[in-house]
Amino acid sequence: MTNGTSSTQSAHRYPTVLTAESLTGGNAEIVDANVTVVNAMFGELLMEEEISPTALRSYYVDFYLAQALAGGFAQYVFTAPEREDIDPYVREGLAGMGAAAHLDLFNRTVAAFGALSDTDVETYLDGGSGWAPGDGLEGDGAEDGVSDAVRRIEELDGEFESVLETEDIVELNAAWLRGEPDLLVLADDDLDAHIAGRVSRISDLAERQSAAAAEALLDAPEFEQIIRELCDIAGHSLLRITMGDPNYEHNGETTLAWHFTTDQGEFLMLEDDEEAFMLDPRSREILAAVEFEEADL
Repeated sequence: MTNGTSSTQSAHRYPTVLTAESLTGGNAEIVDANVTVVNAMFGELLMEEEISPTALRSYYVDFYLAQALAGGFAQYVFTAPEREDIDPYVREGLAGMGAAAHLDLFNRTVAAFGALSDTDVETYLDGGSGWAPGDGLEGDGAEDGVSDAVRRIEELDGEFESVLETEDIVELNAAWLRGEPDLLVLADDDLDAHIAGRVSRISDLAERQSAAAAEALLDAPEFEQIIRELCDIAGHSLLRITMGDPNYEHNGETTLAWHFTTDQGEFLMLEDDEEAFMLDPRSREILAAVEFEEADL
């Protein structure tokens, strides 16, 4: 275990990082602390190959546990669309922490899901037979439109909590993190500096930031996308969107106006049927406009 600053590591070896405070807590606090650290690293655009393999495996095992408890394997499938990348981390994590029974159940469930037909996948993800652990398997069989393959994976879902009673994933996960040979323990106040140090060594940081900004823009609400486009046209840098005012008076009519601030002051975004425009509320000058595309009929 290393305390304080990290020792010299090989180019591709990164430590698992926990805070000293988290290690004074219980099992759940330790696992949660690792999740927080990994999320912070992802948030600063570190990639998976730049994060401790043990930390990542612990992180994804905890993710799998949360989904399985919330809605069975179907919930995991819904929330992990890139399972070809995540499944190996779950397998390796369960193996690494000694959760042999859970690893066996995971592998059997993955195989059962992979054997489902497209129709069965849809049925299972839509709720299957509606059976839940403790209900028993009584039912109408094929008469209710649910195949034996779907019922089989529902049985496997039902095994999860019983396995959990004898093999506590959180306890095993926490013990694995505590015993990590390259564990780096930091004071809470030093964590941000440690991550910033890693980020400073990213050679393509600008490209990653640009890609992340483009992805964030695609996920942004429409009004924000419009405001950002208007700012680009006007040559402004958007600082923040302040509020939406549904009672703004413009040309004698009440309309919705979005207030936002750029590096050059405060402005408004308004829309009509054909376009959105950026307005200087003081001079009433329109600084930029974008036309709406006509929807295909």
